[in-house]
Amino acid sequence: MSDSKNQNYYIPKESARKFILNDKDQYKSQGVFYIPENARWEFLRERVMRSDIGKYIDEAMEAIESANPKQLKGVLPKIFTQTKLESHILGELVNIFSKITFNHDIEKEKDMLGRVYEYFLGQFASAEGKRGGEFFTPRSIVQLIVEILEPYENVRIFDPACGSGGMFVQSSEFLKIHQKDPSKISFFGQESNPTTLQLCKMNLAIRGIFGQIEWGNSYYDDKFPDLRADFVIANPPFNAEWEPGRLSDKDPRIKYGTSPSGNANFMWIQHFIHHLAPNGLAGFVMANGALAVSGKEGEIRKKIIEDDLVEIIIACPAKMFYSVALPVSLWFVAKNKKNGKFKNRIGQTLFIDVREIFEPISRKQVIFTSKQIQKIADTVRAWRGEKGAGKYKDIPGFCKSVVKEEIAKNGYVLTPGRYVGVAEEEDDGIPFKEKMEKLTGGLKQYFKEGEKLEREIEKNLKKLNC
Repeated sequence: MSDSKNQNYYIPKESARKFILNDKDQYKSQGVFYIPENARWEFLRERVMRSDIGKYIDEAMEAIESANPKQLKGVLPKIFTQTKLESHILGELVNIFSKITFNHDIEKEKDMLGRVYEYFLGQFASAEGKRGGEFFTPRSIVQLIVEILEPYENVRIFDPACGSGGMFVQSSEFLKIHQKDPSKISFFGQESNPTTLQLCKMNLAIRGIFGQIEWGNSYYDDKFPDLRADFVIANPPFNAEWEPGRLSDKDPRIKYGTSPSGNANFMWIQHFIHHLAPNGLAGFVMANGALAVSGKEGEIRKKIIEDDLVEIIIACPAKMFYSVALPVSLWFVAKNKKNGKFKNRIGQTLFIDVREIFEPISRKQVIFTSKQIQKIADTVRAWRGEKGAGKYKDIPGFCKSVVKEEIAKNGYVLTPGRYVGVAEEEDDGIPFKEKMEKLTGGLKQYFKEGEKLEREIEKNLKKLNC
């Protein structure tokens, strides 16, 4: 560095480090948000013994928001000055977190922080009961939906009931797993609950995911009226009440009819369809009632089926959600069943029944394991004719490919159990005659025991009457 020509370009190592630490572009290029100096952990840790530590934490939150307005403006909590917690408890909390070691592997650290955040979201959802389902979709359901949709680079993904952003997170993870660049997805979301919107923005920011997330009610204030997404992924509120009268008769979303005020399920379904690109796919959670309901909703479902939009219906087990014990279904809608990516599926719908395929994790909840998710997704891939997926075949009790005419004969009902039938029993090698003789012998024995029990009861009753 003694060369005079290079002297102007020499930067001491520590100065270079400080320059990089304070260069916002360096953070942005790595998919992480920028932390100003007065919001960094070392700064807070030096002040843990102060009685006004809460004030410093609030100021740190404000500084982070100011430095990252697009992702975090108005999102972070600034409640620590007024908290009922004593200052030494807040300081001890900072010390506890200070014991966590990081190895400066950005991707691993983002993943760890994201998983911690998701864990607490799940715990909060469990504690909230029914309200918890409004912002948190169980991870295994989200994984299954994303595995079936298979998002890829340079697509637009839309969730108009985005909750805490789980659909976006899993879509990003899917690309990472398949060695693709998750930063090449455009995410669009809408959420009506301002607190849940904050949870979503924090969830995405922690993981370095950037998207356009808007606050508003999707029924009456569609923030993306012109968006036509490659994928729509959602878990909308089940059987929600709404006000159809607030919509214009010319609203382009209600092409197939207006849902009754007592149930917005088919408003959501039409909203998803409306926002699909010409070759777009939608995957969403839906209350089971939408599969077979009659009346006005049944007429809307009939028109959607007649337009050949329903690609796949999956019946799920009960107890998958924190909020409801009732089973739900997953719907997959294809705007164009002959779009070139998959085989021609015009006039066909795949029904899958996985009500008995699950892993219990508690008395109140079940999940899909990774192996079960792959089994279901591989069945879909084979049916779609994807390369290397193998040959599809109907399996009684599990899956069946059904033509539109058969659905019409069944009154346009979409309940998978009606089509897949009952699973065949495995042949145990015992001749039918032998089985019948054994069953008959057992039945005779039960009759004899029953007669003996009746005689004993009569004998005891006589003793009581004496």
